[in-house]
Amino acid sequence: MEVNPPKQEHLLALKVMRLTKPTLFTNIPVTCEEKDLPGDLFNQLMRDDPSTVNGAEILMLGEMLTLPQNFGNIFLGETFSSYISVHNDSNQVVKDILVKADLQTSSQRLNLSASNAAVAELKPDCCIDDVIHHEVKEIGTHILVCAVSYTTQGGEKMYFRKFFKFQVLKPLDVKTKFYNAETDEVFLEAQIQNITTSPMFMEKVSLEPSIMYNVAELNSVNQAGECVTTFGSRAYLQPMDTRQYLYCLKPKKEFAEKAGIIKGVTVIGKLDIVWKTNLGERGRLQTSQLQRMAPGYGDVRLSLEAIPDTVNLEEPFHITCKITNCSSERTMDLVLEMCNTNSIHWCGISGRQLGKLHPSSSLCLALTLLSSVQGLQSVSGLRLTDTFLKRTYEYDDIAQVCVVSSAIKVES
Repeated sequence: MEVNPPKQEHLLALKVMRLTKPTLFTNIPVTCEEKDLPGDLFNQLMRDDPSTVNGAEILMLGEMLTLPQNFGNIFLGETFSSYISVHNDSNQVVKDILVKADLQTSSQRLNLSASNAAVAELKPDCCIDDVIHHEVKEIGTHILVCAVSYTTQGGEKMYFRKFFKFQVLKPLDVKTKFYNAETDEVFLEAQIQNITTSPMFMEKVSLEPSIMYNVAELNSVNQAGECVTTFGSRAYLQPMDTRQYLYCLKPKKEFAEKAGIIKGVTVIGKLDIVWKTNLGERGRLQTSQLQRMAPGYGDVRLSLEAIPDTVNLEEPFHITCKITNCSSERTMDLVLEMCNTNSIHWCGISGRQLGKLHPSSSLCLALTLLSSVQGLQSVSGLRLTDTFLKRTYEYDDIAQVCVVSSAIKVES
């Protein structure tokens, strides 16, 4: 009868502990009214409790810190830190000790060890310590694999490893909306929601634009010469709260003149979000490149360069239009027609020749019109005809103006 030899115990012990900040200790207050049976007993016990704040015993505030009692949650964008210790529990000297720490994610395996060199020897009751750090960039299951190899006094090579499995959670929910303006500007609205269970201090939320755009943040106002955030003095985002950020992107000058290029640009940039949690633990997320649906202008684009907000009834006013040939290879020969509506009347010659417009080029056109009806009126009725293809492009609801009685003085 064959008997299996007993499993040999390892001479070294491996301990792994996650390094996290402590938390503020909170005490659950137990109190009663003085006329109740305990009288002032509960209140006196809370006053004598060293973990409560003097004068605020019933507010669940604390001045003491507590060490982490469990592994806790790890969120995307945070830095995972761990303490690894290998201790010689035996009474003999161990040689050639090599400690290796790898982090296995769903897509890759990362080596987190500070050094890959072996330690020559480890005496009894001595230990090898290491601290590893890793900025978490993936959500889902992560496995920390710690492997130890060494040689005994008898020359036998030993090896063992341990696995530590944990989940990386999503801290923020980011939603974006794009608004394409007629002036080639793009407005980005970013909605950021805290989906953790603790408050966040939003240190920075910025937009890194693509190479073709400049960005302006619209999340502050000027008060008495001082820039003040629209979110108030407190930058905290409570659990499940949502905050909206707004940005305006303008094409750079060298690209703004090339209508064909700007027309097809879909990549806008990426958001860079930095926050802090309890006791200053920092997290950072960068979104992937944000993409918009490129606006379809067709072959010819008509946009407004200048128009007054308010005009007088039955008095001429001026607007400036910009006509752009969005085609990359076809020259156009354009004719402008101006059609009156019930409220808007164009001044000038309709059907005039604008001449040839080469690919990706533009021309500015000053037009005069008047309104016969008060109120908010829509500017409509422009027609552009390409004589080469006999194709007509109609432009209605180009803009809106407020028409007031001429007795009311309009500020210029």
